[in-house]
Amino acid sequence: MTVKQPRNLTDQAADAAIDTACRMLRLPTIRARYEEQLVRATRDHLSHRGFLAELLMIEYEQREARRSEARLRAAGFPRQKWLADFDYAANPNVAPAVIDTLATCEWVRKGDQLCLIGDSGTGKSHLLIALASAAAIAGHRVRYTTASKLVNELVEAADDKALTKTLTRYGRVDLLAIDELGYLELDRRGAELLFQVLTEREERSSIAIASNESFGGWTKTFTDPRLCAAIIDRLTYNGIIIETGTQSYRLAHAKAQRTAESGKQAQKVTPGREDQQAGGPESDRSPARNQTGATQANDH
Repeated sequence: MTVKQPRNLTDQAADAAIDTACRMLRLPTIRARYEEQLVRATRDHLSHRGFLAELLMIEYEQREARRSEARLRAAGFPRQKWLADFDYAANPNVAPAVIDTLATCEWVRKGDQLCLIGDSGTGKSHLLIALASAAAIAGHRVRYTTASKLVNELVEAADDKALTKTLTRYGRVDLLAIDELGYLELDRRGAELLFQVLTEREERSSIAIASNESFGGWTKTFTDPRLCAAIIDRLTYNGIIIETGTQSYRLAHAKAQRTAESGKQAQKVTPGREDQQAGGPESDRSPARNQTGATQANDH
């Protein structure tokens, strides 16, 4: 089929043709910005090829941005956390160079595991969400969940005879981020179902976990020692382990704020003292009047 090439279109007809073509081809950014880019191209004396390249790159960049936003929404993060906002000065246990390397997402492409271990308030959940967000922006399919939520979902799926479908769904993502592992004790059934998720992803796709317990304390979460050892083995094989320490910088920050507020309050002058300082000689007469009043009262 030969496509007829339009010739000698008026500006109005050309605008209508561009609008229709962009709608049909689903090019919303070009449709919205081609006039703006046409003015710029004329001003900067761009060639026809340069003008076309600019339009296509703008469409591509906007499409990638929309896809990144969609992947971030699909990941199910409870809040936004970014690597740029992590305070390394507050937690010197975390090496910036290590996090910068992880931010390249090479470990996700290789299917490696990541374990963030540390006490509450040391930044492990911040790093988990931020690194998972970086992976989503880089084009990887990511899913965030807490350990308790994941186990509850697996138990419900097993009861509804939909476990295979649920395991497949979690096995499909490039990175599964599991937060709060170790906060709650899991019964044997829950631990076995979680083990199935790990096995489904073994050596194929990445898992990142954040836990407030060292591996030695995981027997409190997984009460079966053999199952606990198997889960640790799955997570540490080809794994990266980052220990965020025991000093809560959230607690330290809260204490610093309280100290600062106490200092401000201590610097404030009480109302009576302000009157004396502001009044000068008048403040000297006030006690005299009070004293005279007291004398008169005694005389009466």
